[in-house]
Amino acid sequence: MDLKLLSWNVNGIRACINKGNFLKTVKQRAPDILCIQETKAQPNQLSLSIDLPEYESFWNSAEKKGYSGVLTLTKHSPITTVTKTGKTILDTEGRFLQLEFEEFFLINLYFPNAQRELKRLDYKQEFNQTLLHYTEKLRKKKPVVLCGDFNVAHKEIDLKNPKTNKKNAGFSPTERAFFTELLDHGYIDTFRMFNQEPDQYSWWTYRSNARERNIGWRIDYWIVTEDLKANVKDACILPEVYGSDHAPVGLKLSF
Repeated sequence: MDLKLLSWNVNGIRACINKGNFLKTVKQRAPDILCIQETKAQPNQLSLSIDLPEYESFWNSAEKKGYSGVLTLTKHSPITTVTKTGKTILDTEGRFLQLEFEEFFLINLYFPNAQRELKRLDYKQEFNQTLLHYTEKLRKKKPVVLCGDFNVAHKEIDLKNPKTNKKNAGFSPTERAFFTELLDHGYIDTFRMFNQEPDQYSWWTYRSNARERNIGWRIDYWIVTEDLKANVKDACILPEVYGSDHAPVGLKLSF
């Protein structure tokens, strides 16, 4: 069985739909599973069951209206779903959504932004460490797949201007060190299994025609535990897909 998965920070799903890109992209790409971040919406504000009847929808919206939020659309019914882990930092801002399938757990994530002057870095670090502790327990049951907007570029190759961003949110030493820690625990950045080239980005600021000039960052990922490495057949970024300041990122698994 082959599974085609997409992850996309849509920066507001209603805006993305209104631009005409969201439904068109989903129908053209036809992923088996689509993980969406930054929905900025509640389930009753959309008609996805009508527009995309082949998918089941699973939501975790933020308590704060118009903020954050994750959504997973799937053609395959999950065995279980989790929106509340019992860990407050994972549960209150609509940043975590877990679906269990026969072969793996899938966690759709929207990581906090450390913000200007890194004023939310401590919060993000608590989120990071709580998540890692959680997934380390979970992977003892079956393999784990993590996806979404991690809000960090791991290495200098992952953003256009590393030297001028070393003290900025998304490229601070602390954030990068957590990503290294994640990989050291036996998690795999699937995109780098297939592509070692520079200038491969998934996010561009709306300012200064950054996307047209490809001045971007790679901050959206598909991460798998190492016991799934042999099942990973492809991973990609789709920069040609517009509708958000992020591009979708894809993963193909085979079982």
